Amino acid sequence: MSSSQKAMLAKLDEVENEMKKVKFWCQSEDEKRDTFEHWLQFTFLPNARKAIETNNLPKKSQVGIMALRQYDYHSVIAEAHPLMQLLFEFDKLVESEA
Repeated sequence: MSSSQKAMLAKLDEVENEMKKVKFWCQSEDEKRDTFEHWLQFTFLPNARKAIETNNLPKKSQVGIMALRQYDYHSVIAEAHPLMQLLFEFDKLVESEA
């Protein structure tokens, strides 16, 4: 595994830890359906990890923009700003691989 792949996986771990810290993490997949946090936890994170591990990354990532729209555009959710920053950092890591 390359150092850039390790950096991306580490960033995803940071995202997961931040979600837990701000209580955006669900205990089960049935909890809090149809939310951005649910999508991050049960769709984005597993798919992103798999894409990194199989070296099948997209050329562009926009999860940071999605978070910005969720947490700072429609309504400001201050506790989500560190999470949003981590997602933007992940985008940059992905795009530096393209």
